[in-house]
Amino acid sequence: MSEFHDDYPQYEKMAGHDEDYGKKARRTLWNVFWIMLVITIFELAIGSMAPGHGWTGALWLKVLFITLTIVKAAAIVMWFMHLGHEVTFFKYIILLPYLTFICYCIFICLNEGTYSSLPRNKTTVDKLLVQQQVDLRAHRGHGGGEEHAAGAEQGAEHH
Repeated sequence: MSEFHDDYPQYEKMAGHDEDYGKKARRTLWNVFWIMLVITIFELAIGSMAPGHGWTGALWLKVLFITLTIVKAAAIVMWFMHLGHEVTFFKYIILLPYLTFICYCIFICLNEGTYSSLPRNKTTVDKLLVQQQVDLRAHRGHGGGEEHAAGAEQGAEHH
């Protein structure tokens, strides 16, 4: 029985590999598991401490969580999805959309909440939109007040 005590002692031979390769592959999987576990526990510890220490809106905390998420995603892609064994061009083709999305997420996190930093009485609203709202409230819809309401009642009587 191997040192990992698994139920597949002949797995290496079934996959066309020797037992040394199987031990190495299982050791790699366990290493990835432990790395992911340590990162996740660290994230949970920092996340649970953040509200008590007033860190909830801190930029460094956002950057830390984004960085740790990228590290975990890279570990999954490189080891579990075997992208680490591919040619360089194929790696870049696969990773480019994700890198673009990560840059977008960082942009959103850095600009989060800036739209509400203006005082409420000084917000810039298009004057045409304000005038349309005033007109709609004054005329109760698309038509002209009572005439529109009377026309709607007559239309309802005909049906």
